[in-house]
Amino acid sequence: MQTLQKLSKIVSTARINSQRRIITSSLAHIPENQIKNDAESQIDKFTKEFNERKIEISDFQRALLAVGSSVSALLDPRRHDMIACLGETTGDQALMQIYEKMMASEEGRQIISEKPRINTKTVNLDELKIMPENTLGYQYWKFLNDNQVTPDSRLDVRFMDDPMLAYVMTRYREVHDLIHTVLGMKTNMLGEVAVKWVEALNTGLPMCYGGAIFGAMRLKTKHRKLYQQYYLPWALKNGRNTKPLMNVYWEKRWQQDIGDIQKELRIELLPPIDLL
Repeated sequence: MQTLQKLSKIVSTARINSQRRIITSSLAHIPENQIKNDAESQIDKFTKEFNERKIEISDFQRALLAVGSSVSALLDPRRHDMIACLGETTGDQALMQIYEKMMASEEGRQIISEKPRINTKTVNLDELKIMPENTLGYQYWKFLNDNQVTPDSRLDVRFMDDPMLAYVMTRYREVHDLIHTVLGMKTNMLGEVAVKWVEALNTGLPMCYGGAIFGAMRLKTKHRKLYQQYYLPWALKNGRNTKPLMNVYWEKRWQQDIGDIQKELRIELLPPIDLL
């Protein structure tokens, strides 16, 4: 009980500091007259929807959820709901750092301002399908089709207080498949663990570190050798060298050559490996 109370206090302090830093960081980039106008303007669509679905919890409940979701995710990595909960209850500091990096980038600031969403209502997959094969748009569609995944599968953020950090978490979830795409990684266990390492080092999110470490523990013997010899060194190198992936306005780059994007972001692809 004392441990949970201490964790609850840490969580509370971290959240307060994050909220203060968001206000300071946001105002630093906005003219005074715009601040007044924004204060009087209506709340954006994302914030309205978030406020309607969010679940109010105390700091103690947040700490309890963090512990419970981490244990559940460790026992069964397929529990995406628990992994999502873990991210929401442990990621405030990392999300704040992501937010600050986005605000320091022109492209990132545009994302924060417009709060775009990635799903089948906002992205016309049929249009991406007929784009040239070298484009990001076509390769994203191909990734979704080959791996039988959909951008509509991401869970809504529910257990966070700050709408801005909630959007950053939402954005992370919705660009995850695009990160898979530009890294050239499949959705099998090897691919997921490798991508999690890149995301962990690129974003600092605790849930990504957890997914990378504990996901690797569940690899089969044959795949573990490939992981240690090829995938892990490759992922660590890309995670350290790649530019901030959350600063990329992917939706405005559908027609861009994916090779040019990879060069811009300093991504090195893993050479083909014979898995047999």
